[in-house]
Amino acid sequence: MLDRLQKIIAHAGIASRRHAEQLILSGQVRVNGIVVTELGSKADPSKDKIEAAGRLIEAEEDHVYLVLHKPPEVVSSLADPEGRKTLRNFLRGFPKRVYPVGSLDYADSGLVFLTNDGDLTSAMLKSWSILPQVYHIKIKGRLTLEELDRLGKETGTRLRTVRQPDSTRGRAANFWYEAHTTGAKLDILRRTLFKELHPVEKVKRIALGHLTLEGIPQGRYHLLDTRQADPLRHLQLAPKPSGPFSRPTKSHRHPTRPPKPKSPR
Repeated sequence: MLDRLQKIIAHAGIASRRHAEQLILSGQVRVNGIVVTELGSKADPSKDKIEAAGRLIEAEEDHVYLVLHKPPEVVSSLADPEGRKTLRNFLRGFPKRVYPVGSLDYADSGLVFLTNDGDLTSAMLKSWSILPQVYHIKIKGRLTLEELDRLGKETGTRLRTVRQPDSTRGRAANFWYEAHTTGAKLDILRRTLFKELHPVEKVKRIALGHLTLEGIPQGRYHLLDTRQADPLRHLQLAPKPSGPFSRPTKSHRHPTRPPKPKSPR
């Protein structure tokens, strides 16, 4: 399948997409032995011989899918021109070349989905604005029930209080909350909370679509089979929040359902 060279190079983990563009412009990319310097040029990694910065990009054969628990202060890519720690640090020894779908801020922790399935990646990115995501966020201070309801409506999210780690000791001055969002609404929530004098101090993504972090320690990953990844190809429009967060009814645990929220660490 034809794809843009900078995208192929980034997916191969040789460089970020922006750095890949610089490699192309500086004449460090060859396709079938011919130097390519025009941005937007395309190639098929399954048929063409592609070299970037002296490294050969090999075509992937089998699709793999995994969920990684990203620690904070890690770049959500496989390469960083500033030399910071990246997802590659936690994939050492993994035999396949995978790349992250979507992003998670450098300071944030939590769930990152990685794959080498280009079709699934394309489907997810096209539907990113309706892909349900669940975060645990720690803010400065605490919110009243009325504020939770109002802020949820203003930002298009659903908010609820979670059990505070230090609540039994009476030390919980800055509270944790669970936020159900879609697309880029977390950024809207961040800005709104900042204006309300409750800046966000920590963020942890605990669910992406039907995928969760359940049972995955920080810095580790879990391999998925095709059946577990397939629901991401057929995303449904998430329901719009219409009021305070309602607690779900009790049900049997299922591997594709988000787990009952636990107190954040």
